[in-house]
Amino acid sequence: MKPIGYWLNRTDKALTAYMNAMLAEFGLTRTAWQVLNVVHATPPGTHATDGDVRTALAANADAGALAAAVDTVLTGGWTTRPAPGRLALTADGERRLASVEERVDAFRELSTAGITAEEYRTAVSVLERMTRNLEGR
Repeated sequence: MKPIGYWLNRTDKALTAYMNAMLAEFGLTRTAWQVLNVVHATPPGTHATDGDVRTALAANADAGALAAAVDTVLTGGWTTRPAPGRLALTADGERRLASVEERVDAFRELSTAGITAEEYRTAVSVLERMTRNLEGR
């Protein structure tokens, strides 16, 4: 049996490669899609900040990759800057994000095929505890 680190790395690469290929038709990458989710999750009447994006996605990508992803969603018309350092979805971005979500839902079904909800929760719980064990040292 291969160790968990092997499978973590291989799984992350597989998730990223599949998502990047799937999202390419929308002009997005996995990281750009994650940026859109941070912006979308911002409470109504407020705008996400670049700091919100960096904080939420620090474990997913470095500062350079996040800046590139922000540029992607800005130049792609998904978001706008209502004020310096702030991001908001455009109306078109909101509409297109709903289409992307349909694809992401199908991706999630594919990636968890043959895995029960209990098995999924257990896997996530174990990985979370392992991370906390190591980050706390």
